[in-house]
Amino acid sequence: MLTYDVEIWNIRTRKDRRKPHMLRWRVGAKEHSKSYLTKAQAEGRQTELRAALRKREQFDTESGLPGSELLALNSPTWYDHSRAYVLMKWPKIAAKHRASIAESLAAITPVLVTSAKGAPTPKLLRYALSAWAFRMVRNEQGELTSLADVTPPPADVATALAWLKQNSMKVEEAARPANLRRALDALSLKLNGQPASDNTVKRKRAVLSNCLRYAVERDHLPTHPLSKVDWEPPQTDDEIDFRYVPGPRQAKVLIEAVRTQGDRGEHLEAFFGCIYYAGMRPSEIAALKRKDCVLPDEQDGSAPSWGELILEESRPEVGAGWTDDGVSYEQRGLKRRARRATRSVPIPPILVRLLRAHLSAQGTAPDGRLFRAVRGGRVRSTEYCEVWAQARRKALTADEANTPLAEVPYSLRHAGISLWLKAGVDPVEVARRAGHSLAVLYRFYAKILRGQSDSNHLIDAVLNEANDETKARFSTS
Repeated sequence: MLTYDVEIWNIRTRKDRRKPHMLRWRVGAKEHSKSYLTKAQAEGRQTELRAALRKREQFDTESGLPGSELLALNSPTWYDHSRAYVLMKWPKIAAKHRASIAESLAAITPVLVTSAKGAPTPKLLRYALSAWAFRMVRNEQGELTSLADVTPPPADVATALAWLKQNSMKVEEAARPANLRRALDALSLKLNGQPASDNTVKRKRAVLSNCLRYAVERDHLPTHPLSKVDWEPPQTDDEIDFRYVPGPRQAKVLIEAVRTQGDRGEHLEAFFGCIYYAGMRPSEIAALKRKDCVLPDEQDGSAPSWGELILEESRPEVGAGWTDDGVSYEQRGLKRRARRATRSVPIPPILVRLLRAHLSAQGTAPDGRLFRAVRGGRVRSTEYCEVWAQARRKALTADEANTPLAEVPYSLRHAGISLWLKAGVDPVEVARRAGHSLAVLYRFYAKILRGQSDSNHLIDAVLNEANDETKARFSTS
């Protein structure tokens, strides 16, 4: 129990004792004492206790210690606290978020140590932390714990983790500004010493901040300490560079070039069509099933009909070690939506035809999925990125291929959403179809939404009108 009811008494000297100088004080109803060899030592401790009183610290009735000293005494190491943080977060977060937290803490933890003597290599430390200490599995009793506690790690990993456990700072010490600055500098760099991307730095700093907040929640820290460090994350520019987003003609040529890349190209042509014409994320396309597709028949003599995709599932790709069932992807709802939420996306006739042709030639997986790997699983990013790279070399000129133009398949999603905006579709509807919030849409597509060309035209019109009025006035005077 903590209390402000503290009284510190004068030092008593007893010459017949080995440590003759006794400091006595009372906390609440309980008396405390400690003896010292010299009077200077006793007076020094007395000064510390009185300084704590002047700072209006509460004292613990059981130990007699000021609150700050009790906090430091009971503080776990940063290594143990960060493992506890991962364990707390693990059950309720997505697999990708698990991997992101482990990666972030693996960059931070090796620098929050009391000594560098005998330290393993930075690469080994990061691997040992991310793959073993911060990866949670269930033990024989069904309880979540670190993989290193369930499966004996390789000898070098075991040595690295033992070194970290021995040399890790206390949380109270790690929270000091100088040490937090070291942690912030560490998360700003890649393993090779090169600066990390702005978004990566921002993401890792958020993990550090949340881990410190959890220390406050567990009473290991009195307040959140990160605000004391004069260090700001880099300002990120999320706007898309539209110089390298393919236009409608280029997008069509690229998708047609996919089809020429053998059997896998034929299988994935409609996959890329969904990215461009429906603005879908690859993780959403990986989960697309026949029952999700409304594909009207084309009637002779009638205008081609639009179809509809009703999206309800996403299968983001992630390492098997981060999922609960050990597969390399996670089955979940749509991004930033409730688990059973759906999103309806109207699709143009060209995509209706692509999907009909795909179903006719390729069929579906046993569970109804349209797109699958060679052995029937989730189509992997390595596979469709390889096909895309080949199509890009075929469809683009040599000069274009040497630029970031359409460098990754996701460029097609940017191209499709850009097309909707340029066509004059209401931004609210564009955001809904793309599965964005309106704020995110404005952040990424600000250049298009600002309507620079139209704005210039309107300003020109007003200026020209004013110029004409001025000329008319002077011509009549």
